Amino acid sequence: QVQMVESGGGLVQAGGSLRLSCTASELTFDGRAVGWVRQTPGKEREGILCISMNGITTYYSDSVKGRFTISRDSARNMVYLQMDSLKPEDTAMYYCAARKYGGISCPLTPLDYKDWGRGTQVTVSS
Repeated sequence: QVQMVESGGGLVQAGGSLRLSCTASELTFDGRAVGWVRQTPGKEREGILCISMNGITTYYSDSVKGRFTISRDSARNMVYLQMDSLKPEDTAMYYCAARKYGGISCPLTPLDYKDWGRGTQVTVSS
């Protein structure tokens, strides 16, 4: 059973920054594209961005371009989401998600992942 775990969420003021981390047990991110997805109550899940096995970023949301950066550290089996210039509308539960092994490219549809974490809450105050 794959267990993906996110961390780093919290409460920040608008304009602040957070860095989210994602790792997994019984799973290596090698050979997989990994992305971040967010969801607010009453709304559909929104794919934000994704990083391919080779480190190429795909943005699914124009609203985070220039503010959010995804990175990966294969040696630590970690994926990160650096969030800068946070806005209240960024408030959401943030999920890490990975494609199946061999899914080296980011998906064409922003929610096409195999394994999901349980989420970490990000709250941005005004």
